[in-house]
Amino acid sequence: MTHAFPQTVLHTPRLTLRPFTADDTDDTRAACADDLTQHWLPLPRPYTREDAHTWCTRTAHDLRTTGDGIHFAVTERTNGRLAATVGLKKTDWRSRSSEAGYWVAPWARGRGIAAEATRALAHWLLTAQAFERLELKAATANTASRRTALNAGLREEGVLRNAGFTHHGRTDLVLYSLVPADLGSSPAA
Repeated sequence: MTHAFPQTVLHTPRLTLRPFTADDTDDTRAACADDLTQHWLPLPRPYTREDAHTWCTRTAHDLRTTGDGIHFAVTERTNGRLAATVGLKKTDWRSRSSEAGYWVAPWARGRGIAAEATRALAHWLLTAQAFERLELKAATANTASRRTALNAGLREEGVLRNAGFTHHGRTDLVLYSLVPADLGSSPAA
């Protein structure tokens, strides 16, 4: 039996987390072609409009239907513009655990959008979906992503040596997690 997350839309006071559409193509291309995004994520290089269109109309949706995870276009409620993405991957349905990831568009950085979206995703996963563990991995040198994980309420567990890769080679990753018992004492509550 293949498991899959339900088609879902989540809301926070500032954000809407919804499925990607073709209308997100140009903002996705601009965000994923950005130098900082490219520095930390092993995305196609160059990141083309075709790559973005495929992600927005097929790949993001296939990841949900195959049971691997779910990926949300994060938009600002005031203007509806794509600001970020947050999603789950490497979902283990038997152990009820999944790994979160995100990127933030250059025009939306520095405003806590990724932390807010990750908190919403974590709360939904650990309550409505009855999961037992959310993980997040960030390169040791990626201080913005590491700060986001903490601001989202995840707890640092340790370093996974040589566990990640970027366009620049192998990198150590810091492992963060959130479990249901943490919800009452974390910013995710």
